[in-house]
Amino acid sequence: MLLADAADVVGGKLYVLGGGWSQLGAPDVPTNMALAIKIDVPWDETNRRHQVVATLITADGEQVELNGEPIRAHMEFEVGRPPGLPLGTSIDAPLALSFSGLALAAGGYVWELEIDGQPAARTPFRVLALDGT
Repeated sequence: MLLADAADVVGGKLYVLGGGWSQLGAPDVPTNMALAIKIDVPWDETNRRHQVVATLITADGEQVELNGEPIRAHMEFEVGRPPGLPLGTSIDAPLALSFSGLALAAGGYVWELEIDGQPAARTPFRVLALDGT
């Protein structure tokens, strides 16, 4: 899972703009961000629906809210096996989740990703205070 300014999936590929950062220098300023995600789906998990949930929490484990609602995204995906694929081969499932207008206070944050209710990835980042800390 990669933090980016923007991300999209086109033709089974991730397109990422401004990706790979872990610090923001604008506290309390509405910011757009995206999660570029590549999931390796095991052979035996293909051809069925999977649930993905991304949740923003503070470094202390508290849910981050916007207008009283947790900052969270839900998504379903399913990948099938193409003809002729060797037995046991994993299948790529690229996903992009976009968030707009997040005005985050200075501090540490973590995007947590769950797949089918199980922890799958954590991506920390920091919003720097005006003095750069």
